[in-house]
Amino acid sequence: MVYGAGDVGLMGTAARSAKEAGGTVLGVIPAHLTDLEIVYRDVDCLIVTETMHERKKVMFMNSDAIVALPGGAGTLDELFEAITWRQLGLHSKPILLLNVDNYWDSVLSLMDNVVRSGFADESLAGLFRSVNSVNELIAELREALK
Repeated sequence: MVYGAGDVGLMGTAARSAKEAGGTVLGVIPAHLTDLEIVYRDVDCLIVTETMHERKKVMFMNSDAIVALPGGAGTLDELFEAITWRQLGLHSKPILLLNVDNYWDSVLSLMDNVVRSGFADESLAGLFRSVNSVNELIAELREALK
């Protein structure tokens, strides 16, 4: 299942690819973005939320795993919230970063620095995994979701 609602960029590509492969697509978008973004409407279900926070909650509650594709500030927000919730014991869902072309290397270095600087325990590194290819991502998800 793929979440998001944008028609362009990675979300649109992921949604179209999932549909073409016979997958299920749930679109989740806050109301204030429906006029600003092209909404991908070829979804099995489209949920329009009132806020970004509600959007994250809907996506999280409907997921078995969190996969971060290369993205911007919104992706970072969603990723760090999922990591924080896992660190606090609020969930045990796998969190994977698809590190295409080393996109996430600087974030991985930042997380290492957070631990080295004493702002987090070494266990932080075990809360998420980085993978370098879609095949590796699929294998990790299959193993984690057995």
